[in-house]
Amino acid sequence: MAQSRKRSGGSKGGGGVKKRASGARASGIRPGRTSRREGEERRRVRYAVVGLGHIAQVAVLPAFAHAGENSELVALFSDDAEKLRKLGRKYRLEHTYDYDEFEAGLRAAEVDAVYIALPNHLHREYTERAANAGVHVLCEKPMAVTEQDCESMIETCDRNGVKLMIAYRLHFEEANLRAVEVVQSGRIGEPRIFNSVFTMNVKEGDIRLNPRDEGGGTLYDIGIYCINAARYLFEDEPIEVLALTARNDEPRFSAPGVDEMTGAVLRFPGDRLATFVSSFGAADVSRLQVVGTKGTLVLDPAYEYAGELTHELTIGERTRERRFPKRDQFAPELVYFSECIETGEDPEPSGQEGLGDVRIIRALYDSADRGRPVALEPFDKHKRPTLAQEIRKPAVTKPELVNVEAPHD
Repeated sequence: MAQSRKRSGGSKGGGGVKKRASGARASGIRPGRTSRREGEERRRVRYAVVGLGHIAQVAVLPAFAHAGENSELVALFSDDAEKLRKLGRKYRLEHTYDYDEFEAGLRAAEVDAVYIALPNHLHREYTERAANAGVHVLCEKPMAVTEQDCESMIETCDRNGVKLMIAYRLHFEEANLRAVEVVQSGRIGEPRIFNSVFTMNVKEGDIRLNPRDEGGGTLYDIGIYCINAARYLFEDEPIEVLALTARNDEPRFSAPGVDEMTGAVLRFPGDRLATFVSSFGAADVSRLQVVGTKGTLVLDPAYEYAGELTHELTIGERTRERRFPKRDQFAPELVYFSECIETGEDPEPSGQEGLGDVRIIRALYDSADRGRPVALEPFDKHKRPTLAQEIRKPAVTKPELVNVEAPHD
């Protein structure tokens, strides 16, 4: 998700079409095919990053330095001419384009895949435009604003024979995958309760505070981490949800439908409960806890990408702590998605995974608006993240930013 309303990748601006690169596509990574014939030199998947907001600049662009075994950054798209000029020069890119030149730029740069880091309400449009151009899509979460948007994105990618993956970075991160392993192992007994708090103080004017119908609000941005973690730790889908929203009188929370804080309860099969609170008006907290019949597991912090993560496992009277060092959580997404493109495997997390979270977000807001629980229809989701997906890459150094600010202090 782009991070600044005024300076996000989603605002209008300039940038010229660069000249077409000479030569045909090398080995031609086309939809439905692998990247090379037996004996041919491996060709890296060629990526364009679409949207040059905060997350793109601090995490996605630097990640290509750690994904070079199969991934290559070849193009940038933005409406900010200064971003295109400075970042294009920094990453030594010939191909930089305005959004109006999207399809032409994909062709000229011979792009195989896009990383979409645009504001939430633009995810569907640019996913479908890329898919219709025969380009694979790695899209930031939330996948889109509505279930209908998600379903259309999935159908469009399927129809065009391109891969669609949603950028759930924690599906490749050791601390969270080890948590899945601990819960699945039975060491804490039967998991009964999930509880999480994810809060931060978001600056006035940030894109996260856009109207709800544009994907603004806590659930789309940080609550989604709590929802997704509950789903993969319980290995199940909720059947009923209940939510309350709160909003103080600060001007930064004045956009239609935007919550300053949401408290949620998710009922899972077997009468297991997941609860969480997400807020844009509180101090930084990123914590989850799973309580089982024999013990507890706490991750604190749990969801961060800019520091180390920790486990605290308590069984009986014994508590053990384990620390996981800061790592690049974005390069693994690139490496894994490129492997899926090369091999033809369907990615996990897929579009179905993104849809699973969006339908819960929409039900939670519906519950808060109507003041009552909301039942969820059955949802078929069998494939879950496991430790086999872990990919380790060294941490990146925070780069100098161009026309963008951090969303919070």
